[in-house]
Amino acid sequence: MAQYEVLWAGFGGQGIMVAGQLLAYTGIKEGKNVIWIPSYGPEMRGGTAYCTVVISDKRIGSPIMSAVHAACVFNRPSFDKFESKVRPKGLLLVNSSLINVTTERKDITEILVPSNQIATDAGGAKAANIAMLGAFVGATGLVDPDNLRETIKEKLGKKKNMLATNLKVLDLGLELGRKGVTRGRKK
Repeated sequence: MAQYEVLWAGFGGQGIMVAGQLLAYTGIKEGKNVIWIPSYGPEMRGGTAYCTVVISDKRIGSPIMSAVHAACVFNRPSFDKFESKVRPKGLLLVNSSLINVTTERKDITEILVPSNQIATDAGGAKAANIAMLGAFVGATGLVDPDNLRETIKEKLGKKKNMLATNLKVLDLGLELGRKGVTRGRKK
């Protein structure tokens, strides 16, 4: 891995920023160079929110990019806006709980992640971001899942009642991401 860019996008309140931060903190824990760049729409909750995470073995020259290696989209407006930003041979993870369309691009891999359903079934509807994060890491191996698990414990561990749910949802997402890359839909 020289440098890898991933975009997280959805409505404010879906945990987009938290997912990006958890990935960034895990990259830092692994001694990598990391940039986390947040962007908010006019409203915090309910408006568009997205962030970009860049992780690299080398010094990161510029945080500005016109295309990314991967995008994790949580709602239809984000799908519509960012699907085209994924580089050829890149990865698009789609929250299929809320997005009922798939890409028509044939030059990327798309993995459908029913994030909201995974989180709800595990008993924590607010953990949909963790399901997507797990699927992303399972599909890419960008960071070590054990290090990600430790980061979640450190950063989200104060909410003891949610920690077990978050870790369960993470594992379900990891499993889905691993399967998605080997059986993933290449169009």
